[in-house]
Amino acid sequence: MKKVELNPATRIEIENIQGFLIRKVTKFGNSAKVDCPKEYLDRTVYLVLL
Repeated sequence: MKKVELNPATRIEIENIQGFLIRKVTKFGNSAKVDCPKEYLDRTVYLVLL
């Protein structure tokens, strides 16, 4: 998998979003998954829908 650089931030502003989801990164499950490095397993993430 290609290594993606993470830019740490405490605030983000995005305009014209459709919505967002708050989920926990898991290895397996029934719902749709987002490609994510293994180091972020079991973390809570925000998925922003544009």
